[in-house]
Amino acid sequence: MVLSVSPLAANAVHQIITITPVAITELAALRDTEPDAERLGLRLEIISKPGEDFRYDLSFDVVTTAGFTDEVRTHTAEGISLKVIIPANSTELLEGATLDHTSSAGLVIRNPNKPQAPVVEGLLHDDALSAEIEAVVSAEVNPALAAHGGFVTFVGHDNEGTVYLTMGGGCHGCSMSKATMLDGVQTMLVEQVAGVERVRDLTDHSSGENPYFQ
Repeated sequence: MVLSVSPLAANAVHQIITITPVAITELAALRDTEPDAERLGLRLEIISKPGEDFRYDLSFDVVTTAGFTDEVRTHTAEGISLKVIIPANSTELLEGATLDHTSSAGLVIRNPNKPQAPVVEGLLHDDALSAEIEAVVSAEVNPALAAHGGFVTFVGHDNEGTVYLTMGGGCHGCSMSKATMLDGVQTMLVEQVAGVERVRDLTDHSSGENPYFQ
């Protein structure tokens, strides 16, 4: 049996993010106030460092100046078209995200992805113990923290019983987040993963940088 594919389906372009109609309308109105508006697209980029909560840069840029590795997509709603430029280093971390606009908060990005873990020299993160730790973080720790809008990201371990993590979402900046890490997350990991004795939080809850917290 030969299955035919319609030209529309064959030429369908995968959209990296979803942009709601109200956001397209709002962004197009902002674009149209710029000089050479017909040449502009919305550049959407993640500018935060690994281990930090996501921070985004949204700006209008000439589409023809997009780099060879940039992804350019056209989003359309109610007869309005908006080109969106996403740099290659942000594509994977924006996959499945939604850009919306509300009267109370303005432009809002809902991103189901988690920031990449920072790279700390000397820590192990790709061995069998790391796999066990990540499994517990995924199945036990983050579901428990999700009720508070938070999550942790595994950074690595030192092969001497210490696990290093960062905290994000509702946990980042919360006065109780360090206690939550030590009392809750540490208990889960110590009880469920042989070889884990303690955790250390690499998140600076005041500045968003990532120094060690002992």
